[in-house]
Amino acid sequence: MAEKVVETCDVASCKNPSARSFPSVRIKGAELTLKNDDARRANLCKDHYKQFKKATKKDRELERVTW
Repeated sequence: MAEKVVETCDVASCKNPSARSFPSVRIKGAELTLKNDDARRANLCKDHYKQFKKATKKDRELERVTW
């Protein structure tokens, strides 16, 4: 059987398992530094996902208003 590979968080100096994946452009806008700046997508652990949500709260509210 094949082993399940657990991906880690892509934020610099973090080794926690990833919980979510986002486009790296959106994560860079949240002031998080990534290990690999060239990647199209980046994985975030639970703690960094919370930081990402707090940093992008206003942007997400503005997106919802335009619906």
